[in-house]
Amino acid sequence: MVRWVAGVEYHGSRYSGWQIQAGRPSVQGAVEAALSSVANQPVATICAGRTDSGVHALGQVVHFDSAAARDPYGWLLGSNSRLPPDVALRWVQPVSGDFSARFSAISRRYRYVIHNDRARSALLAERATWIAHALDADAMHEAAQALVGDHDFSAFRAAECQAKTATRTLESLRVWRSRQFVVIDVRANAFLHHMVRNITGSLLEVGSQRRPAAWIAELLAGRDRSLSGMTAAAQGLYFVGPDYPAEFGLPPPSEPWFPA
Repeated sequence: MVRWVAGVEYHGSRYSGWQIQAGRPSVQGAVEAALSSVANQPVATICAGRTDSGVHALGQVVHFDSAAARDPYGWLLGSNSRLPPDVALRWVQPVSGDFSARFSAISRRYRYVIHNDRARSALLAERATWIAHALDADAMHEAAQALVGDHDFSAFRAAECQAKTATRTLESLRVWRSRQFVVIDVRANAFLHHMVRNITGSLLEVGSQRRPAAWIAELLAGRDRSLSGMTAAAQGLYFVGPDYPAEFGLPPPSEPWFPA
């Protein structure tokens, strides 16, 4: 048996999320079907971070074990020829048997993209969240800095979240404007269910000038999800990817190209 690791890119709009769900299309289901076809035997994958319905990924990472005699390019070319157009493997390589796509990750990064323009865009449909009224990206960035560090993020946790603790270490959170886009970029050791989308929904209240910047710190301290902003739409969220210790020799996550 050889342990393999692969980078996966996908447009998540057609899928119920990463994880296999009975009777519903999933990214995991598509990837495992392609890998199993190449291996000519069942292949099961473990991912770095499960994404929700409609969420995209620039650099999801998975590992799988297989006794099939295939080289990296054989896995890559064979799988991509069997995957739908909105899912692709970007790279494949062997890795040591103690590697885990999930547990070996030391941090994870997400990006949320808002198309902030008076008119909606046909080309950006399902690729960014459209908000017509003006947003103050500087105020959003100022407010977001209260979240950086080691905190209990109960105020930004989905009710159905099954994590044993709400404490996470948020390493960085930046908000900036790039022409007609407002971008939220966040890195943490791990994330709670809907954490990034719930943080985004609350920051939108600040950016829309409905709440002061200090409100985000108050929400964090209060730990009450019912007082926070809405859960932002899924289509604006991208899983940029995880980081791993250098000893595993994996490609670093690609810098997002969207938006410029």
